[in-house]
Amino acid sequence: MSLSPDSPLPSHYRSKQEFLASLSPWRRQLANLNWHPTVDMKVQSYALEQQAIEREQRIKQLKNETDQLRKENEQIMNETEQLKKENARLSELDAKLNAILSNSKM
Repeated sequence: MSLSPDSPLPSHYRSKQEFLASLSPWRRQLANLNWHPTVDMKVQSYALEQQAIEREQRIKQLKNETDQLRKENEQIMNETEQLKKENARLSELDAKLNAILSNSKM
């Protein structure tokens, strides 16, 4: 029996204590005497599956965040390059303006 990650674990698989609590008192004593570890193994297996799913979701989230940060970084780099070009252009215009002003004073 394989458990799908989407379906919640049935309550009798959650823990040995919950399973035993769901039984009548005489059945609980019998179950204590004849407990099989398969339920514990199913609980552990389910927990591991859930951890794996959480890790995969976290990895996807981190990849998305990384991609978003790369795009923002590219945008900042483009804006920086644009600002450098604008500064160079403004420096040229300033130099031309200073030349014109110095020529007009003479």
